[in-house]
Amino acid sequence: MASERFTVTAAPGPQPGVVVLSLTGELDHDTADALRGELEGRNGAVRILVDCEGLRFCDSTGLNVLLRARLHALEAGGRLELAGLRPPVARMFEITGARTVFRVYENVAEALTDRRADG
Repeated sequence: MASERFTVTAAPGPQPGVVVLSLTGELDHDTADALRGELEGRNGAVRILVDCEGLRFCDSTGLNVLLRARLHALEAGGRLELAGLRPPVARMFEITGARTVFRVYENVAEALTDRRADG
């Protein structure tokens, strides 16, 4: 799904049940529905890796969408992880304390090669 300021692109990961969602632009009150809709369509995923490398901004609405999706994934026996947090977005996660509840990787390549993620 896309808007002028925000896009979500989904791609299958290297293993079955793994999906990589790449976010680009600004995730806020006006654009969060695109991410929410994409996440709701991933109920069967064992692991959702959210690539934030192209994300320039994230407000509390976007953060809440990610936190709720993480809880839903955990309830379903899966997980939601983040990769590539750039400084402005990383700061939002650190200030709110949300950084401590997500497994966060430097980039997607590191996340996909992490053996801890297999279990």
